[in-house]
Amino acid sequence: MRKIFVAALLLVTMLLTACGGGDKPASNDKPAPSADVKKIVIGLDDEYPPMGFKNEKNEIVGFDVDLAKEAAKRLGTDVEFKAIDWSSKEAELKSGRIDIIWNGLDITDERKENMLFSDPYMDNRQIVFVKAGNDQGIKAEADLAGKKVGTQAGSTAETYIDSKADLKGSFAEFKTYGDYVAAFMDLENGRIDALVCDEIVGRNAMSKQEGKFNALDVTVGPVSEFGIAFRKDDTELRNKVQGVFDEMVKDGTAGKISEQWFGADLIKRK
Repeated sequence: MRKIFVAALLLVTMLLTACGGGDKPASNDKPAPSADVKKIVIGLDDEYPPMGFKNEKNEIVGFDVDLAKEAAKRLGTDVEFKAIDWSSKEAELKSGRIDIIWNGLDITDERKENMLFSDPYMDNRQIVFVKAGNDQGIKAEADLAGKKVGTQAGSTAETYIDSKADLKGSFAEFKTYGDYVAAFMDLENGRIDALVCDEIVGRNAMSKQEGKFNALDVTVGPVSEFGIAFRKDDTELRNKVQGVFDEMVKDGTAGKISEQWFGADLIKRK
């Protein structure tokens, strides 16, 4: 009987092993790539208006939030927006605590080493804003010479202008502000002639004060591009999101969302 029992036990063990029942779960830090997407968790800095921020009801809203909601709707999946420590965004993504970063994220070669990006969907540039009806002949960066120019302290624009001694020296005056609210007030009141500002921030501010300012198609400094970031190995989710986003661009939905937030269609076309 003992021999029969041992033989039977051996046979069961062999069958279990053949079926994979004897395998231990593989230890792996990385979450498996997406299969059937049921819920997408999107990480963002919730203090970055107009891309993503909390409104007076403590709800997360914004331009990128609206784009992501529409993409999730087309994918037939739930979506959750999760505020993260922006300085730890790559670790949040890699660990699986979030699936996507969609929040005005610049595409850089350094980030490409650790993240998988969508196609660029918007340019991130510094442009010139002036008082409505008074463009002062500014058609290029060099035309800022002799003007009183302002920007936000600590901004990309300030860093760029500080690095260009000849450009900065050509201004009649260069003023920096703690925030763009104060800067736009000075522009309206004529205390500065031109404001160099992040286009998305400036257009959003301008859309709330209709008729007071003009955005000039004058780029100051280098231009970067925004993209949607995914885990490095999650090509399936990346391609699904890219597919529905391409549809949103083609049918005009993405452009309409842009117009609601910026008063202009800033979406990049392929």
